[in-house]
Amino acid sequence: MAAAEPITGAEFFARSLAANGTTHVFFIDAVLRRTLIELGTLGVERVLGHSEKAVAYMADGYARIAGKPAVCFAQSVGAANLASGLQDAYLANTPVIAFTGRKQPFMQDRNAYQEIPHQPMFSSVTKFSAFAESAADFPRIMRQAWRVSMTGAPGPAHIDMNGLQAEVIESGMVAEAPVAEPVFQMKMPPHRPCPPDDDIARAAAALRAAKKVAIVAGTGALQSQAGKELLALAEALGAPIATSLGGRGIVPTRHRLSVGCAGNYAAPPTNKIVHTAELVLFVGCHTGDQVTHTWRIPAIDTPCVQIDIDPRELGRSYPNTLGLMGDPKVTLAKLVEAVGKGARDMAFGDWAAGVMADWRRERAPFLANGSVPIWPDRICEEINRTLPHDGILVADTGYSSIWTSTLAEMNGEGQTYLRAAGSLGWSFPAALGAKCAAPNRKVVCWTGDGAIYYHLTELETAKRRGIAITLIVNNNSGFGQGWPNIQRQQGNKPGDVRELVRFGPTNFADVAKVFGLRGIRVEDPSQLGPALKEAMASDETVIVDVATDIDCRAPEPWLPPGA
Repeated sequence: MAAAEPITGAEFFARSLAANGTTHVFFIDAVLRRTLIELGTLGVERVLGHSEKAVAYMADGYARIAGKPAVCFAQSVGAANLASGLQDAYLANTPVIAFTGRKQPFMQDRNAYQEIPHQPMFSSVTKFSAFAESAADFPRIMRQAWRVSMTGAPGPAHIDMNGLQAEVIESGMVAEAPVAEPVFQMKMPPHRPCPPDDDIARAAAALRAAKKVAIVAGTGALQSQAGKELLALAEALGAPIATSLGGRGIVPTRHRLSVGCAGNYAAPPTNKIVHTAELVLFVGCHTGDQVTHTWRIPAIDTPCVQIDIDPRELGRSYPNTLGLMGDPKVTLAKLVEAVGKGARDMAFGDWAAGVMADWRRERAPFLANGSVPIWPDRICEEINRTLPHDGILVADTGYSSIWTSTLAEMNGEGQTYLRAAGSLGWSFPAALGAKCAAPNRKVVCWTGDGAIYYHLTELETAKRRGIAITLIVNNNSGFGQGWPNIQRQQGNKPGDVRELVRFGPTNFADVAKVFGLRGIRVEDPSQLGPALKEAMASDETVIVDVATDIDCRAPEPWLPPGA
């Protein structure tokens, strides 16, 4: 790099973040204090949270909406907590870059107070992890962290910085200009590789030859902004489109060819449709156990075409796979052209649309249900009515994801669906981060009472920083998803089974008031719509605490007989 007027590591770091369009950083004191002060002079918002996991989740939500890396910090003693918070970002392919302090090399391996090795903790939840020993090293390492986090299948990166509070890096001198490479400033993906023409031709021939093609689109397709191309190919083939939870909303969920999320969080018809296909096209979809219901949807011997920017994913789970290594958007565009617009038997797509229409009619009474305690289905219907055209819906894991992914509709033209990739309690901090990335969009968070207990303290962060979201608590005084199973396991054995999964009751509207925020308690389903409208109109976070029935069951996935 060309030499520049020397500046401190703190100045270099702050100016690099600002130059690359970073609007917020999320942190726990005490680390990078000089950098944080410099960021303040540059107009970058500094969001102090109450736990390392929470700030990692905030950065995760921010990055998913911003489409580029988000930044979180923790000092050395908080490194283990920060690493655990990166699990969800890693599983969801989110470009979060975590910075931690690390006690200086002469203190290592000598029982330094509160110091443990950081590398092993971060190695399983990042694509890249490195130690910056000097300020002179930092620009090179920072460029690589950004590059790795954004390219290929995105994911977290980690930089361990010399000094408990990274003070060695901050006070050292850097003789390079702030990092502002174009690749850092665009939304993902910065590079769009395309498969060779002969691979495209083979895949197009396979798709044309199959009368029953189903598509399963995942996170990678959504990150590639491939919705338009996905619909074009689906319409040319008469192919129903299922998604993973990470791909939900890539096309309008009410489109006649949209059949919902596949796998073990699926509505019953979705799995049946995917399983019936003669050939399945996976697009930017890691074929893990959740989206395939443990590799049974579709059956393991089903012929597949798979598009992925990461060649390691091609054929990972399904052996009879024709793999296309490329960016989903440009690869789908090539496939649309290669498939052409010739005559096509649309019977399979028409059948799938009919199956979905029948299921929607069956569920309609549940969505309109007026029972007390309230059915969670009714919450989904009121979200459908009130979420703005560009609204963001953030859902926690477990039942929160199942209810929303099966019954909450997305318009595919501005609305965004974010879900936890597995970490209970993720949704509330992630929703705050999403709002920071999109201050002019309404953010609605669906969490359960079991999940909100994890990060209730971030209500203070929302109040202090003026971050306005609508926080819906599906409050059934327990872990509802596991409640019937553990009752069956208890059987007639002595003991109170409620001790294992029940808690409360807690009125979270009252809790909100303790933090100086508005809380609305909803016990009658007719109050839901007005409460959501009032909350969304507010300029600060509002809790809508909904008293729901713990015995209500979310839609259950279909499996073929004997599977």
